Amino acid sequence: MGDKRIRVLLVDDHQVVRRGLRTFLEVQDDIEVVGEAADGADGVAQAEELGPDVVLMDVKMPGVDGIEALRRLRALDNPAKVLVVTSFMERRTVIPALRAGASGYVYKDVDPDALAGAIRSVYAGHVLLQPEVADVLLSEDVPGTGQGRNTSLTEREREVLGLIADGRSNREIARALVLSEKTVKTHVSNILMKLDLADRTQAALWAVRHGLSG
Repeated sequence: MGDKRIRVLLVDDHQVVRRGLRTFLEVQDDIEVVGEAADGADGVAQAEELGPDVVLMDVKMPGVDGIEALRRLRALDNPAKVLVVTSFMERRTVIPALRAGASGYVYKDVDPDALAGAIRSVYAGHVLLQPEVADVLLSEDVPGTGQGRNTSLTEREREVLGLIADGRSNREIARALVLSEKTVKTHVSNILMKLDLADRTQAALWAVRHGLSG
């Protein structure tokens, strides 16, 4: 990462939460809080204006909630990674948030150091699925994530998919399987096409549901 600082935008309707997050994150050498928003609409606007690397997004907010904000960011092709930080872990919030493009999902009471680690992880391109999230996914059928499809993944593609679910980047997968990054990218593209999935997050969900994660 070098001297690059991770630019973070905080989106939460509770000022005390935003203040607490800012206070902790500002002492991290490699993380910089570039802005705050109290609702999803302002969060989307600030994400477009400020160009953060990572957005910490609450789910339940008045007006435009976090899930709708995620959908709007995806529609705008905004490159920011979104880490959902919320008190809600029910199926009706977890699944829509991940399908809308969230790169991770953690509780608000997460250990501060673990939160910093989660920010670094999603910034690096990993998918962060807490055990509670996996439990939700494994307990329900999730339409649109390849469930029940007659797939024809090769053994190598299954290996790559399992490593995606473990949060590995393409570079890490290449090292683990002794492949070039270009070859890994090809495998990832083939996996998404075969399973009719939109991105690595959905691929990770599919892998968790089908027992391919470590």
